[in-house]
Amino acid sequence: MQWILWLYLINTIVMLIIAVREVRRPAKALNWLAICLILPIVGFVFYISTVNPKRIHKERLSFSSDNPCELHSFSPSASRIAYALQKLSVNGLHSAKIQVLTNGIETYKHIFESLKNAQKTIDLEYYIYRDDQIGKRITELLIERAEAGVQVRFIRDGWGSRKFPRSEIKRMMNVGIECRTIFPLRFPWITSNWNYRDHCKIITIDKKEAFTGGINIGYEYTGLKPDVGFWRDTHVHISGEASADLQRIFDSHWNIAEVEKSKIRDTQTGGTKNKISSGKSLEWTTEMSTEFHIKEIDTESPTKTQQEVYVHTLEGNPGIPTPVIREAYFICITQAVKTIDITTPYFIPDEDIIMAIKTAALRGVRVRLLVPQRVDQIVVGTASRTYYGELLEAGVNIFLYEKGMLHAKQMVIDGEIVEIGAANYDMRSFRLNYETCQFYYSKDVAKKLTVQFERDLSESKELTIEDVKQRSFSKRLVEQSARLLSPLL
Repeated sequence: MQWILWLYLINTIVMLIIAVREVRRPAKALNWLAICLILPIVGFVFYISTVNPKRIHKERLSFSSDNPCELHSFSPSASRIAYALQKLSVNGLHSAKIQVLTNGIETYKHIFESLKNAQKTIDLEYYIYRDDQIGKRITELLIERAEAGVQVRFIRDGWGSRKFPRSEIKRMMNVGIECRTIFPLRFPWITSNWNYRDHCKIITIDKKEAFTGGINIGYEYTGLKPDVGFWRDTHVHISGEASADLQRIFDSHWNIAEVEKSKIRDTQTGGTKNKISSGKSLEWTTEMSTEFHIKEIDTESPTKTQQEVYVHTLEGNPGIPTPVIREAYFICITQAVKTIDITTPYFIPDEDIIMAIKTAALRGVRVRLLVPQRVDQIVVGTASRTYYGELLEAGVNIFLYEKGMLHAKQMVIDGEIVEIGAANYDMRSFRLNYETCQFYYSKDVAKKLTVQFERDLSESKELTIEDVKQRSFSKRLVEQSARLLSPLL
């Protein structure tokens, strides 16, 4: 039985190490201490692998200029938020034109059109890039543009795009497309970076327009995949100065991504290119809609035309101490004076964000939180429910989206500020992922996204404090257990 004593002593030492290292974040320390109690030694191994990334980009992309951030014809709260976000942003405040896209069909139609018209450069960075009906067509279009002389660069995440075929990577490289992977699932990356991800969704074209938001490349995002069903998401098409900020983020990630192996020669032709012989047009056509069985789909966007906005672009970076996106969310929530509308698929924030939301509601701000009824990540959905009771008691209105999968990540503040991006309200997005989001200052865009929010609420049910209290003891126990895993979720 002596080994039990040694195990206890060793585990006590490692728990003390965690407590000392995380003294500035008590909630995180307590979570990890609980994990180490349940899983002696193994818990510490998990801890080390999640807090000591190797070969990771550690440069903070921030705005260093002291130039003032001035917003004209906006409220004092909007000006305060813009001033605070200025130094968190990639390159300060820019003007731009944006079009908000609220479903996959419309998003892919715009992406196809822009890629088809690219003349000089195309840069893509995606967490999930599938080789399905959508992915295949975009791959063919990239190959077509590369053969036409356009410089194409492609980044994928090693985990999210792990099923993307190696044969397709080779085919892309054989026509001159440069391909790289962030955190590939192979040594030495997997030994130290298994818990880190590139969660960005970025396309930049000719260094003058860009796409970003919550939509990856995959058929499920169209809402037409039978085993997935309706899919609600938000993406943005950007033109103007702000696209350069997304370009800077892409270039930064490109420099730390792992280069794919050298080109593989075509053994049949002896050349380095595989010609496209499908003979199909690679733009979105009526025939494609028929092929995808689209009879009638709601493609109404909150902004049918591009809107003039001011933009702050932010990058979340796991290699730096400052959780930039978390700080930005905290600033917006604490500075709001009228309304806060939050839409997120994954809601496992830390105590500071919870306190900010609660105090906003208590001081009279109307706070509405829209989350999915059905969550594709079971543990995440289970842990999320542990937060609802205290938020409801503080006066927050919580709605469960029932129409299908809710994957949109957006926030509207005081009818003037809109945040759209890839980041969720969880510790993974705050500290473990490369993320990007943008804050748009525009009353028109905020108004139209509020209309979209109201439409989403019509497809939702409101959660009450009675619903929370009626949960059985076993359900509450399971939910609290899931919350212990929040540092990994």
